[in-house]
Amino acid sequence: MATVFVVANQKGGIGKTTTATNLAGVLSKKASTLLIDADPQGNSTSTYQAQIEDVATLYDVMIDSDKLPIEDAIQHMPNGDIVASDPLLSKAEKILDGDVEGFYRLKDAVDELDGYEYIVIDTAPSLNVILYNCLIAADQVIIPVTADAYAMQGIQQLYDTIMAVKRRQNRSLKIAGLLLVKYSGRSNLDRSTKNSIEEEAAQMGTRLFDTKIRECVKTKEAQEKKVLLIDYAPKCNTMVDYLAFADELLENL
Repeated sequence: MATVFVVANQKGGIGKTTTATNLAGVLSKKASTLLIDADPQGNSTSTYQAQIEDVATLYDVMIDSDKLPIEDAIQHMPNGDIVASDPLLSKAEKILDGDVEGFYRLKDAVDELDGYEYIVIDTAPSLNVILYNCLIAADQVIIPVTADAYAMQGIQQLYDTIMAVKRRQNRSLKIAGLLLVKYSGRSNLDRSTKNSIEEEAAQMGTRLFDTKIRECVKTKEAQEKKVLLIDYAPKCNTMVDYLAFADELLENL
């Protein structure tokens, strides 16, 4: 059975897709890994150069009344295996809301999947039925945050959502930790915010990962070229940090 990681934060522009694609890229070098793009914006899908036209996508897996096997939606791309997103996912909430089993579509699909050691799910910056599906299907949640004054804004709401799912639908769900991204550590604000995030994480019963993700220009270059950073610039600061983060994450499984 695969270990399922969900990357979540309802704030936009926080680095969820960068974290999801880089984590999947690192894990795929270690073992069989699948990336699932559950964000209608489809940035992970774009990075992997996956198709959304005339192919099965996550929308079909979650909405198809005949319960399309998720295996039929996997695309084997040069960057790795992916279940592509679809702009139609933004309409899925209305469809699934009226379905008693609507919160369990992704879990049912993932449970039937065989052959992967790790699954990484990229999510949209919202608290909706698609996120509930992701949390119910997950083993661990990774929450990327930035070291700024508004870093923890809205995190309590996400935490409450995770705990509600843990109580009622997925007792084994765990917050793996908060991951500082776009981090420089040079300013007093960065350092003081890091300390306050550590305190917040402790109150949530989790931790701030020791590894901090630094920024570098190679990240944007790789995204523009639609290649994984681990293949494009494996020795750049950001990639070195994601490699260390993956090791730290797997140590605590």
